[in-house]
Amino acid sequence: MGSRLSSGSDGARRDASIAQNSDMNVTPFIDVMLVLLVIFMVSAPLATTAINLDLPPADPMMETERPKEPVYVTVNDDGALFIGDRPTSLAALPADLCTSLGGGDCTSERLFIRAQPAVRYDDFMGVMNTLQAHGFFKVGLMNEDIE
Repeated sequence: MGSRLSSGSDGARRDASIAQNSDMNVTPFIDVMLVLLVIFMVSAPLATTAINLDLPPADPMMETERPKEPVYVTVNDDGALFIGDRPTSLAALPADLCTSLGGGDCTSERLFIRAQPAVRYDDFMGVMNTLQAHGFFKVGLMNEDIE
């Protein structure tokens, strides 16, 4: 506990009463912090656990198969459709997509639709609905920055 005693420069007692100290006493705070520090220092090594892992040996990187180039369906301002650079129509879109995707289970492949900024909403939704009706559910939408 601390108290503040005031005395004059000449050592004479000026006031008979001692003024109350309003400063915070940090001694209990420091005691608690030191106890917590000791507790954490003792318990920290006990908290670490070792897990044995059977990792496969490191092999040099094998050459992996290059991913396929993505297929883009482009919708122009006038409603014209393109798969890549080839023009197509809304009726022929699913068959042309399967051809572009390499046949097989073409509905499981991902494709991207990009539309120009002035495309009408019903033209865009017509493409989306046609793709969904034919089982193309992995569809990504792309936008381009308008400058």
